[in-house]
Amino acid sequence: MVIKAELKDLSTVAKLAVQMWEDNTVEDLKREFEEILSKGKGRFFLKYENDIPVGFAQCQLRSDYVEGTETTPVGYLEGIFVREEYRHKGYAKELLAACEEWSKEGGAEEFASDCELDNTVSYRFHMAMGFTEANRIICFTKKILK
Repeated sequence: MVIKAELKDLSTVAKLAVQMWEDNTVEDLKREFEEILSKGKGRFFLKYENDIPVGFAQCQLRSDYVEGTETTPVGYLEGIFVREEYRHKGYAKELLAACEEWSKEGGAEEFASDCELDNTVSYRFHMAMGFTEANRIICFTKKILK
């Protein structure tokens, strides 16, 4: 079963998310997720198997430019994760479908996402779910000396 996560569910979402975004803490992610949910432009979904939370997806409506799209707003997959022992059961596809439906209800005609250049698992998932590669980029940063 996939459910729309509410404020009361964000600890569960954060506990799953920290397994993907390992440089964060559960507490930091929970605070960030509370802010996103309160602004109303983002949504989290949880996937359960036998009352066990096994995955989540985070999506958002973006009105800024989204690479490869032509309309606004654009539904955007910010993150998706399924615990390893529950993969290859179609759960990520269910979570993605919930995100796409929510985005459509919010006025989006297009849906987008991204992944790191070396994340082949994510790349294969996106391609299998019908995404089209729009571009490849390398981003740079530089400290400005005072």
